[in-house]
Amino acid sequence: MADILATPQQATDQAIKDEQFRTLGAISVAHWVSHFHIFVLPMLFPFLKQQLGVGYVELGFALTVFAVSSGLTQAPIGYLADHLGARNILLIGLCLGGCSLIALGLHLSYPWLIVNAALLGLANSVYHPANYAILSAHMNEARMGRAFSIHAFAGFFGGAVAPAIIAALVAAIGGHGALIAAGAVGPLAALLLMAVGIPDASSARPTTSAADAPRQNVITPAIVVLMIFFLLLSISSAGISNFGVVALMGGYGTTFSVANLVLTTYLGASAAGVLAGGLLADLTERHGQVAAACFAVNAVILLIVAALNLPQVLLIGAMGLAGFLSGVIVPSRDMMVRNAAPAGAAGRVFGIVSTGFNIGGIISPLLFGWIMDRNLPHWVFGVSVVFMMMTVILALATERNPQAGKAAEPVTEAHP
Repeated sequence: MADILATPQQATDQAIKDEQFRTLGAISVAHWVSHFHIFVLPMLFPFLKQQLGVGYVELGFALTVFAVSSGLTQAPIGYLADHLGARNILLIGLCLGGCSLIALGLHLSYPWLIVNAALLGLANSVYHPANYAILSAHMNEARMGRAFSIHAFAGFFGGAVAPAIIAALVAAIGGHGALIAAGAVGPLAALLLMAVGIPDASSARPTTSAADAPRQNVITPAIVVLMIFFLLLSISSAGISNFGVVALMGGYGTTFSVANLVLTTYLGASAAGVLAGGLLADLTERHGQVAAACFAVNAVILLIVAALNLPQVLLIGAMGLAGFLSGVIVPSRDMMVRNAAPAGAAGRVFGIVSTGFNIGGIISPLLFGWIMDRNLPHWVFGVSVVFMMMTVILALATERNPQAGKAAEPVTEAHP
């Protein structure tokens, strides 16, 4: 009855909301797949080591190849997303990443592992430029921060459940089967996105032609600063995520189970913080100040962790709060990038700044591995503090007039 009495405008508004809901859900599924695929190879290291007869250095080299491949292709993929269509690039990335894992499962060898890592890196470079371009063009401006937070949460969740899923697959169908099954998720997700009919980013920008958009200069000082911002953020977070357990065991006298509980609390709180950060991002336009404030408090917490051997309860609580704040930052971080992007160039801008993540992924294992080799576990947290304070400065440096960002990515639909 309500549908019969609805006015044409109400029906149009409801159709727009339904399309936005489908788009956000589908793009979030793609982000889940991206983080899930990132963890497939590391979770299979014991199987790969046994099957290939190589050491962890050779297996670690595959991850380095992944990071280099993804880092070198982020910006070019961003250009292609703006020029050829973010939707097409995203579908290709899902299929490429999935098919490379399937091929590795069918023909397992060390040379193909390295090729596979490069292909996975190329596929991984698709998600940030394509996903953010589509979301930035089609989500309701008033709920953009929450849309970004749900998208980010889906990625966090994909990484969180990957170890359990891969372990279950190995137990059920073996390592080869696990690779094939994990790879099949990519093409299946692509079919889902096509079934729900996700729109392309350019369909919401009739005033910006495809011919004009690629000629825009997006290498601005603000974008370069944001790329460095992402680089520093990557290094500070990677130190805790990748070396937090061994640092706590080596310098704080914690057991393996307690150290893992601390890290699990940190990562779980980060996921919760992402959702809270989405609400906050929609309530303010001072995204740089939000990020700077959260980083500053985080730095103080981690400085205490670095300087003191806290009791276990306090340590878990401190790391949980630090994780929550690191999650709160994510939607504001993404809004900072969106506001800096010229119209029609969101794909390229997110591709460029996301390169900082990949560069950080190359640097951080060497830096924090060097720290642990010199038996300085407290400095895993101490160095993270240094990089967090640098991000505070850059976050404030990128703060801009909030009204200037509103025209960055116009949404043409009418919203209630």
